[in-house]
Amino acid sequence: MGYRSLQQCVRDLESSGHLVQIDDPIDANLEAAEIHRRVFASQGPAILLTNVTGCPFPMVSNLFGTIDRARYLFRDTLEGVRRLIELKIDPPQLMRRPWRYATSLRYALAMLPKRCRRGPVLAGTTQISQLPMLKSWPDDGGAFVTLPQVYTEHVDMPGLMKSNLGMYRIQLSGGQYQPDREIGLHYQLHRSIGVHHAAAVRSGQPFRVNIFVGGTPAMTLAAVMPLPEGMSELTFAGALAGHRIPMIVGQRAEDASGKPVDLLPIYGEADFCISGTVDPQRQLPEGPFGDHLGYYSLAHDFPVLKVHRVYHRRDAIWPFTVVGRPPQEDTMFGQLIHELTGPIIPTVIPGVRAVHAVDAAGVHPLLLAVGSERYTPYNALRCPQELLTQANAILGQGQLSLAKYLLIVAGQDDDTVDIHDIGGFFAYLLQRVDWTRDLHFQTRTTIDTLDYSGSDINQGSKLVIAAAGPAVRELPTELTGIESLPDGFDHPQLCLPGVLAVQGPACTTGQPDADPDMQRFCRHFPTDHTINRYPLVVVVDDSRFTAASLKNFLWVVFTRSNPAADVYGIASFTEQKHWGSRGSLVIDARIKPHHAPPLIEDTQVTKKVDALAARGGPLARYL
Repeated sequence: MGYRSLQQCVRDLESSGHLVQIDDPIDANLEAAEIHRRVFASQGPAILLTNVTGCPFPMVSNLFGTIDRARYLFRDTLEGVRRLIELKIDPPQLMRRPWRYATSLRYALAMLPKRCRRGPVLAGTTQISQLPMLKSWPDDGGAFVTLPQVYTEHVDMPGLMKSNLGMYRIQLSGGQYQPDREIGLHYQLHRSIGVHHAAAVRSGQPFRVNIFVGGTPAMTLAAVMPLPEGMSELTFAGALAGHRIPMIVGQRAEDASGKPVDLLPIYGEADFCISGTVDPQRQLPEGPFGDHLGYYSLAHDFPVLKVHRVYHRRDAIWPFTVVGRPPQEDTMFGQLIHELTGPIIPTVIPGVRAVHAVDAAGVHPLLLAVGSERYTPYNALRCPQELLTQANAILGQGQLSLAKYLLIVAGQDDDTVDIHDIGGFFAYLLQRVDWTRDLHFQTRTTIDTLDYSGSDINQGSKLVIAAAGPAVRELPTELTGIESLPDGFDHPQLCLPGVLAVQGPACTTGQPDADPDMQRFCRHFPTDHTINRYPLVVVVDDSRFTAASLKNFLWVVFTRSNPAADVYGIASFTEQKHWGSRGSLVIDARIKPHHAPPLIEDTQVTKKVDALAARGGPLARYL
């Protein structure tokens, strides 16, 4: 029932045809990542690399590469976890339908971590430099761990049940780190590790960290699970794995000065464990790193972890993934998590039926929601009221608070609105929205650490667009009446019904909210111009690329714009500090001088992988 180790998982995937073993020498520097990206894009199998250049450990990737395989990994436990969630939502169901929940006690018991004194992970020790030095993109600042399970405890409330397990970026080499003695620890806003770190700083106690790699796939998924603060991810991992997670207690090591230090509990079935303590005195530049928005996250000062010991099991395998412009393998994490947690949303935020963080837009940049309007049922004309309350509640929920654009509609206007039909959702909203009323900005606030559209790291703005009531316009589905564009603007393209992309001049000024070209564009059109038949106009660097697919539109528009700086309007106005537009809403989604560069593959590595494909073999058809 469930995998206890990564080795069990790999053997099962291979025997069932879900994994291919590659014995050719493969370099962890760029080559492994390019192979992974191609196989993922082809919906290919998991890949076991047994001959990693200059490294004693094999690597495995693409374990979660398709949603069917992700479900397969947890085929024995997913239904049991779903039923636990059902009981969380509606506990009396246990009395009404006891036979349905007959096995739930077993899953509940599996949520209790198991304290132990030994485990396979303690079989051997090594150094950081002997680990697979995975570099995914040409301008990455070094090698990174891309599937880490970072374990911490609150110094005031220690113990397994109050611990945090998160997937926070780990830089193993490069930069100013002392080889084999220091590594980089990068964590983003609204992560529980920050709460633990702050408590350690406040108390003056050492902030100890364990980084697990490998083990049951349930631990990997648990590390990205958005659980409430204070609830240990080990509990979810146990339920999903179908067994109590073994945690080794009582281990000690020596720091750089030879002084003995007590280590945090160690996951017994992990393939690797890096134990260390955060340096309280300094940070070092971490990065750059090709990240999941499709751009590099740049080098910034982040905590430094002083390494005490690196453990590994005898048959250790190094699991990895590669992030970049979505969709990538981490897309499957999000989809699986949504399948499990989607039913909880209405119980957390009353009136909200569904929420969808759009993967193609980089997850946090765009959030769609279906809410309710129940405040004034006696009014014939429905307008956004309760939706605004619900929008504020959504933006107050953990990682949902990192959303940059939140588009929310009232579900009772049409019960068939589907939050996962993104094109249909945009049409539904654009048919109803009133740009003079329905735009609500939050300025100088936090956004995703990895989003460089804002004014600085972690800093930017948000825009809530709330629409309710009957349709007030028909959306054009053909390109007509867009002949007289201002100088420098051309190649209009229809992205979606009612959504027009226009190619603009390159942005060189970097003047937020005052770009002269954008101001000139909006002033060019009176409110009776035919362009206003298109309620949403996006100005981009390449309109043909933007309009070529829905994924391109979502990626370009929502990763390259900061609402307070880049949203304009035809005949815009400010009234009682409310900004609106009497004509089309215009979003400047061009690349700005301060944006991070997009990810581009290394041409020499591409040729090398092409040559590997040409030789044939089990992966050739996926490369």
